[in-house]
Amino acid sequence: MANEEPTVLIIGAGTFGTSTAYHLAKQYKDPSRVTIIDRWDHSSPLEEKQAAAIDTNRIIRTDYESHLYCDLANEAIHFWFWSIAVQGHFHKTGWIVLDDKEGGFGDAVKKTFIERGGDYTRSVPPEQLQEYAVTRGIQTEHLGQGYFNPEAGWCDAERATQSFIKVALELGVQRVTGQVQQLLLNTNKSSLTGVKLHDGRILSADKIVLAAGAWTSSLLSPLEETLNFNQQDRIERQITAVGRLSAYYTLSPQETQQHIESNLPVVVIGGKVDIIPPSQPNRTLKINDLKTEVVNSVVTPSGHRITVPAKRHQADIPARLKRESSRIMQDAMPQWTSGRTPTRWRVCYDAVTPTEDWLLCRHPHSALSNLFLAVGGSFHSYKG
Repeated sequence: MANEEPTVLIIGAGTFGTSTAYHLAKQYKDPSRVTIIDRWDHSSPLEEKQAAAIDTNRIIRTDYESHLYCDLANEAIHFWFWSIAVQGHFHKTGWIVLDDKEGGFGDAVKKTFIERGGDYTRSVPPEQLQEYAVTRGIQTEHLGQGYFNPEAGWCDAERATQSFIKVALELGVQRVTGQVQQLLLNTNKSSLTGVKLHDGRILSADKIVLAAGAWTSSLLSPLEETLNFNQQDRIERQITAVGRLSAYYTLSPQETQQHIESNLPVVVIGGKVDIIPPSQPNRTLKINDLKTEVVNSVVTPSGHRITVPAKRHQADIPARLKRESSRIMQDAMPQWTSGRTPTRWRVCYDAVTPTEDWLLCRHPHSALSNLFLAVGGSFHSYKG
């Protein structure tokens, strides 16, 4: 029928894919015309899921220099406060951000807040870090004045993502478990018809949303070669698959409670580490290394170089990288990390754009006009 809602196939059930499914489910008269493809079954262990959106926690904040991103983040954060769908997953701990002395992020954020009509941050001297057990003993000479934003915090990303997709499924969205092998062109190479999964299944749709994060280049590259794309028109010019290291420390209930009672916020130190506090349910203190990055390149059959996540398990991290990352964490948390070994490590991959802006658009090539890109999380986009 001419007025029938188009069928939509969403590739990827991470941040952008799940959000797209959720919002289409709210807008469509018949949400069953929307299908989301998830590489993992919902019952798969957390440690087996490689998506950036599936993790113990993710930072939720509105702090941006850009008015656009600040506005969008403020719109999104209300959902975390009030929506029944994600109640209990958001922990409003606030966050402290300290730049290097030459850094200007804090001042730029405050300027944006003021221009929007309200700055609820307060200044934090570097010495205040000595109040928290995790940062006691840190050398603060290189740090400038920081700030505390009480509205920020962190969420249980795995459970929150599951809650989002649960709402979409209850409204009628279809979910398929499987891994996409190929995007399919019609016979005259003028439009996409759907996808082929590794198990041989074919899924068709009127419109396709590619929300595959760090795996975007690996899926688009074969199409680009079939359609004879010039190098400057390839997706790899706009996104890079980048991995960053995180260390997870399982704490005792007593130590967890001590951190909670000290009102430990999320702490960001001079572009070196993020420290995300524990809760009693997870009893996990997580440290994100902001400096050590992993970029895995492969060469396509036609000789083009693209970046893709490494095939090794995300917990299988080379000893050299662990040592490098440990030094960064020990520098930021000298006393707390002394004598401790992470319970586990993880390399988290995301698609990073040159400016860390999102790539949310229809593909410009005439043969791919029914393909929409939702990619470029750049390690800052988990908000909903």
